[in-house]
Amino acid sequence: MQVPYKMNDSAVPVITLDGPSASGKGTIARLASQALGFHYLDSGALYRLVALAAMQANVDAHDEQRLADIALHLDVVFSDTSVWLDGKNVGDEIRAESCGEFASRIAHLPALRAGLLDRQRAFRKPPGLVADGRDMGSVVFPDAVLKIYLTASTEERAHRRYKQLMDKGISANIENLLQALRERDERDSNRALSPLQRSGDAKLLDTTCLTIEQVVDKVLEMYAETRDKASGDA
Repeated sequence: MQVPYKMNDSAVPVITLDGPSASGKGTIARLASQALGFHYLDSGALYRLVALAAMQANVDAHDEQRLADIALHLDVVFSDTSVWLDGKNVGDEIRAESCGEFASRIAHLPALRAGLLDRQRAFRKPPGLVADGRDMGSVVFPDAVLKIYLTASTEERAHRRYKQLMDKGISANIENLLQALRERDERDSNRALSPLQRSGDAKLLDTTCLTIEQVVDKVLEMYAETRDKASGDA
């Protein structure tokens, strides 16, 4: 049973970063949360954790009820940059392309999304939260004080994913990554439930030609402007 969502909890501000795969949401959100002293929610990791658990249990990607049950009973711990599932550090495993593809195929399932909704909202604790994903600003935290749609060209995102994998010693092919990103964008943008899209009140931030540090600075500037405006309107 879902807990009713309490809107406009101004005592706990939320910044949401939504956008396509490999746009840098996770890195930027984590660094911004550290700079602000806020909590951090990597919503994509939750879907990847469900995907990993399902793959390990040989659960079919179309078995919605079993996937929803996995989501409700995940034994997960987030610790700094580590992610633990059933007592095992699976941070690298959930970043594998196979896991990401499985997560993308199941993310549209209503029962699964419902099973993870309260779990995501529970991350909202003082002094604040930075959350990244696909529908953080539109569905999970519709009253976020700042909503950002983070994007970059498909080519740049493919190069970033390639570098990330190679740095971890994981073999990758740039053309395959580029094709996979295009297919994932198409799938995520056209799903019926919570599709990937920029909400009307989200600020666009294109990171194609920006460094990580520059993007983090822009996010912090946006938040400072939003906070100052809110103080002035009070």
